[in-house]
Amino acid sequence: MDTHTEALVRRIRVAVLPWNPHITEKKMFGGYCFMYKGKMCVGETKGRLMVRVVHDKMELALNDPDVTPMDFTGKPMKEFIFVSEKGYDSEEKLQHWIELGIEHAQSKQTH
Repeated sequence: MDTHTEALVRRIRVAVLPWNPHITEKKMFGGYCFMYKGKMCVGETKGRLMVRVVHDKMELALNDPDVTPMDFTGKPMKEFIFVSEKGYDSEEKLQHWIELGIEHAQSKQTH
């Protein structure tokens, strides 16, 4: 893991602390994913932040200049975005994306 990747993963670990012990880590998508109660919420791959976003907030998220649809196969993945480094260059910005990812995972929980 390069130092840039390590730094982002460390920052995510700190940002998800409020939701412990419900957070687990898993290697996926060529990087590290963080799961909330078994549902992927955020992660890192190739220096980009991956975030799952509830359907109702996707349009707003995609209007951010630092956000692109997550696309591994030539087709955007539903409710997944990539955030470039500029989009998470402060702890406040990173926390915003973490909270969106946690919201998505919570929306998928069965009660």
